Amino acid sequence: MLDEDEQINFCSHVVVCKYFHSQDRSYCRISFLFFSPGDRLCSNEDCIPGTGVYLRHGYIYSSLAGYVLRKNEGEELPVISVVRETETQLLPDIGAIVTCKVTSINPRFAKVHILYVGSTPLKDRFRGTIRKEDVRATEKDKVETYKSFRPGDIVLAKVISLGDVQSNYLLTTAENELGVVVAHSEAGAQMIPISWCEMQCPQTHAKEFRKVARVQPEYLEA
Repeated sequence: MLDEDEQINFCSHVVVCKYFHSQDRSYCRISFLFFSPGDRLCSNEDCIPGTGVYLRHGYIYSSLAGYVLRKNEGEELPVISVVRETETQLLPDIGAIVTCKVTSINPRFAKVHILYVGSTPLKDRFRGTIRKEDVRATEKDKVETYKSFRPGDIVLAKVISLGDVQSNYLLTTAENELGVVVAHSEAGAQMIPISWCEMQCPQTHAKEFRKVARVQPEYLEA
């Protein structure tokens, strides 16, 4: 149970993480403190009660054992809910290493679906963009997207911005450890990296350009 000051100041002091949810285009904050039924969360002047909570005498209380979720749904006040641990969703945050699958490319950027945060698979599908200028750290003006990625490639990237409705998550591969980790040749074989910018088909020995990642051991199984 929180003491009086912690309960009253919950909304301004406890919530620690802010995320953009690309599925419903809203912002949410997740508290990583665990709350029990009957714990007082905040005043109804600070938040609108959502699910897993109830209102009593001007204050919002938890009706579940779980974590607090505050979500901005376009109202003047955020909606506060309590969700069980099994319902919480790990979301990509700035600085997180994510595993993605390239879905399309054009001269300006590659579009991806984010599959993992670290080694944790995501329940929902989140979209990301790797812009031409974020592919590598040097000679950015010489980058050609089609020589860096192809649709179907599996890529390690880092989140650099939570983005907006149009661009979703912005990602970068401008580090040696980031880039393509799995790619298949036109013959359908999984290619082998032979340099930081080329992979080779083991069947036809044909070479293809990629922005190749120097994979660290902790990501090999992911």
